[in-house]
Order: sequence, then C-alpha cells, then structure tokens
Amino acid sequence: MKILIAEDDLASRKFLSKFLAKYGEVDLVVDGLEALDAYLMSLKETPYDLICLDIMMPKVDGVKVLKAIREYEAKRGVSQQERVNVIMTTALAETDFVKKAFDVGCEAYAAKPIDTNKLLEVMRKLGLIE
Repeated sequence: MKILIAEDDLASRKFLSKFLAKYGEVDLVVDGLEALDAYLMSLKETPYDLICLDIMMPKVDGVKVLKAIREYEAKRGVSQQERVNVIMTTALAETDFVKKAFDVGCEAYAAKPIDTNKLLEVMRKLGLIE
C-alpha cells in the first residue's frame, strides 16, 4: 500500500508515519501545496491508496486539497470505487470543518490524538488492510 501523510505538526507526522509504515510505503509532506504536488506526481507511477490529510495546514488547508483531488478525479472519470481513500485528521473540534470534508468526499475523519485502533478499523472498512 502507498500512503501519503500531509501533516504540518512534527509530532503528529512522526507518529502517523511510524504507525502506518507497518502497512506500506509512506511519503510525508508538511503543507497543502506539497500534498497536491505529491498526489499528482504519484499518478505518473504508483498512485496513493491512502492519504491522511490534516485539515489545518499552511498554504492550502486540507479541505481545499481534498476538493482539488476530487475535482481532478472527476475530470479524469475516476469511479467512486477507484478514487483515492482520504482520511481527514484534525485537533479541531469544529464540526463545520468535518462536515465540509465529508461533503467534499473524504472517507473518514480521525481526531487527534489519533486512536490507532479506530484508525485500523477504518482502514479495514475501506479494504486497505485485512
């Protein structure tokens, strides 16, 4: 499995990276522009199976990144089943951001600090792990 973690907080980035490395190859970026670049570059070789997107990131926030990814997939005619799985992560308790992320097309939401058991459960439901 190929995984992208877009997270500006160093501690969260290291934690997610170490945890998810057991399940596949992990790439790390620190802001929304880097996340979009990494996503587009992956399409030339091996696309990501999972993107963990922090909602509050510098330059471009996670919801805007998700919106850009979903619009790009729609333009390319990517089906609902073939599109990249996106899990939004945030320390924010603001339901407006979470609702917006689901409206735009994320598969799941994980509150920080990340509960690894819940994250594994979501990954199983998405068919990413056994």
